[in-house]
Amino acid sequence: MPQPLSPSHWEFDPARWPADDCVAVGADLAPATVIAAYSAGAFPMPLDDVAPMVWWSPLQRGVLRLDDLAISRSLQRSARRYEIRVDTAFDAVIEGCADPRRPGAWINHEMLAAYRHLHELGWVHSVEAWTSDGELAGGLYGVAVGGLFAGESMFYRQRDASKVALVGLVELLRDEYDDRRLIDVQWQTPHLETLGVTEMSRPDYLAQLPTLVDDVPLPEPWR
Repeated sequence: MPQPLSPSHWEFDPARWPADDCVAVGADLAPATVIAAYSAGAFPMPLDDVAPMVWWSPLQRGVLRLDDLAISRSLQRSARRYEIRVDTAFDAVIEGCADPRRPGAWINHEMLAAYRHLHELGWVHSVEAWTSDGELAGGLYGVAVGGLFAGESMFYRQRDASKVALVGLVELLRDEYDDRRLIDVQWQTPHLETLGVTEMSRPDYLAQLPTLVDDVPLPEPWR
């Protein structure tokens, strides 16, 4: 169960956002600030040459509805090789995602500290794929707010392990509210498109947020 947070000192007002994926610069990464941002439709992601923090709300948002998940036969076979666990190795997952050797690595020390704190407070979770001999093969982490799971990053050490973690996440979210839940992946990529991720315009995404955040309960694993 996520711990209650004090009101944020910062306001995220979509009515004032420019017609650009980047919507703001500044604020902080205090827990209340970060959750307020997700609840308003924004998320933090640093840029090397910009300080302080940069906030984003893509004009075309990458989203995955649970029933849209595409599982190939090869992915089905891979899924049988791994065991899905939740929140048993969060530090290892976020460190795997932040590995600076990965192409396009963007998770800096400030982000690591902020999301570790949010995990301790019950707002951020990891979904992990483990081998039969107890090795962490891959995983993902993200922010859970009501019916929204905002995926932040994923990594793998063995073939298809991150995809299997995504399959595991979808299964975790399935319940009587599953047709109202949404996984936000920030931007659609060709890789994510093969898994069923589609694009939603910013106005449509923002219109759905109040229901997702306020009216749909957290899934059972995180209540």
